Amino acid sequence: MKRRGVTDSRIRDIALTPEGQRKIDWADAKMPVLRLIRERMKKEKPFRNRRVGCCLHVTTETANLMRTLRDGGAEVMLCASNPLSTQDYVAAALVADNISVYACRGDSRKEYYANMNRVIARRPEVLIDDGADLISTVHKQRLAGIIGGTEETTTGVIRLKQMEKNRVLNFPIIAVNDSLTKYLFDNRYGTGQSTIDGILRATNILISGGNFVVAGYGWCGRGLAMRAKGMGAQVIVTEVDPVKALEARMDGYTVMPMSEAAAAGDVFVTVTGNINVIRKEHMLKMKDGAIIANSGHFDVEIDKIGLKNITVRKRLIRNSCEEYKLKNGRRLYLLAEGRLVNLAAAEGHPAMVMDMSFANQALAVEYILQRGDLANEVYRLPLDLDQEIARLKLKSMGIGIDRLTPEQRRYLSSWTMGT
Repeated sequence: MKRRGVTDSRIRDIALTPEGQRKIDWADAKMPVLRLIRERMKKEKPFRNRRVGCCLHVTTETANLMRTLRDGGAEVMLCASNPLSTQDYVAAALVADNISVYACRGDSRKEYYANMNRVIARRPEVLIDDGADLISTVHKQRLAGIIGGTEETTTGVIRLKQMEKNRVLNFPIIAVNDSLTKYLFDNRYGTGQSTIDGILRATNILISGGNFVVAGYGWCGRGLAMRAKGMGAQVIVTEVDPVKALEARMDGYTVMPMSEAAAAGDVFVTVTGNINVIRKEHMLKMKDGAIIANSGHFDVEIDKIGLKNITVRKRLIRNSCEEYKLKNGRRLYLLAEGRLVNLAAAEGHPAMVMDMSFANQALAVEYILQRGDLANEVYRLPLDLDQEIARLKLKSMGIGIDRLTPEQRRYLSSWTMGT
């Protein structure tokens, strides 16, 4: 449905607005840090007369970031960063709230990029991205007038750092994903919990007692392994980085190549940000009834073409759960079409953790506009802003911490004081 009124948008159904408003308000109650930032920005209007184009998961938590930008004076345009992560009721509520949205759950690849181009056509000055599809598309189109952008996820930061290395980055980027209050919490605790949530909603299996294979031991993999272990699974980690593999072993997990894990696993989840991590040769070794899911940003970590080539029959068993009958007679179950299982089969990260991630996003946009002199490089948000977010989060949780005494400050700043 294309809706023209207060905003130019493309959404599923404006009648879903009441449900969206209720659920956005629920998330807002769990996002006190972002709410404090929004209250300040509503008074100061740091984004007055600025156009901000966003490519993010259209969820209740994202909605509260969009409202923060809007209240800060921005004209906001939003498209989805994943076709299966859009919550249509959120899209409707945002449009009713005078924010342009171009997203419907289940959009095709063609519609996905058409929506992105609708955002680009509005000539945004600052971009907020999740996966770097919007930023890379803008570069391909050689769009002028971009002041800077921010990136939410590990996969996107990898792409953007490569653009910087190749000297093709045309404007500065704040790697929000690299903020301590983002990756130490969102990536670890958010991904760990929401991925398990998605798997359970799609399958209703018992995690305890099974062999749970985690491909990739970055911060997302660490969080997922920790949660699976906490639910009683025997966790196997596969890695290509020797340091991360050693860390996984020291953390108490079994470490082996995917070629060996394939025959042992009951559930497989990829969280690497790379392509074809689970391939045809691995699938042919898997047990009858093995479950395969992905929690990396793009749907490239599982070789779906290879899976198709060894399949004789496919059918939908449950919502977000497809059965593939292989030529060898075994059955494999692919969740959420190989897309982000935590968003496609569940609701994504809890609002309490996205509170910090989106506080980083709001402050990153403000920082870009305040500085105005950043080179075309990928930056981290300054540490003092990171720490301020942590302080606000602790305060909202009713937690106090110590402060350095004057004596301790002198000691830390001295090189002459020893034993």
